[in-house]
Amino acid sequence: MIRTVLVDDETDSILVLQKLLEKYCPRIVVVGTAEGVESAVPVIQATRPDLLFLDIEMTQGNAFDLLNQLQSLTFQVIFVTAFDNYAIRAFKYNAVDYLLKPVDIDELIQAVDRVAERSPQKNIIDQMQVFLDNMGSFNLAQQKMAVPTVDGLIFINLKEVVRLEAKSSYTQILMDNGDIVTATRTIKEYEDILPESLFCRIHNSHIINLFKIEKYHKGRGGYVILEDGSEIEVAIRRKEEFLRRLLK
Repeated sequence: MIRTVLVDDETDSILVLQKLLEKYCPRIVVVGTAEGVESAVPVIQATRPDLLFLDIEMTQGNAFDLLNQLQSLTFQVIFVTAFDNYAIRAFKYNAVDYLLKPVDIDELIQAVDRVAERSPQKNIIDQMQVFLDNMGSFNLAQQKMAVPTVDGLIFINLKEVVRLEAKSSYTQILMDNGDIVTATRTIKEYEDILPESLFCRIHNSHIINLFKIEKYHKGRGGYVILEDGSEIEVAIRRKEEFLRRLLK
């Protein structure tokens, strides 16, 4: 069973979520609820949950205020949010679970299933700490990304990524030190979640770090030479967008 605490400043939201969990997620046992940051801290400390459903914006503060007050993070978190797409992108590239209000039943079940599949060990704690660090940083180039692999999560610095290359349903992430990380996500998923200020998809199979370009050669589509010496073709249909981003 997954011992769970629900935190939301709206009583109705807690009641609705609790009923959905009881009906569709039998592995969940709600061991406590709280309606704000101040009341949530003692509840979490007393119940020591495996999972926290956490509203982002609350009248007494926000979710990050709460998490930063806790001495250690020994549980997984599913954020419940009405945030816009930009914030959701931050959640995604940190591999953090989130649900949009109003909560969709299928998405709720999938999120709980992911919690059940993951081990609440050090990699989960590291994942949440990276997320908190990233949310407090305004410099995207200094942020980390959680990369799901067949062996678990690997945390990499965005500024050290040279390029990403599609390999069927996987993606190879090539780093500036020569390391290659194989992610169990498609390149389309990375196109959707990586910050546009740093990365651009220039080909069906390639996303590049704009700050790793050494030279662009003109042509019908042209091609780029990156810092690692690789030459990547720019697809004709992506050329206009690439040049716009490059010259921005």
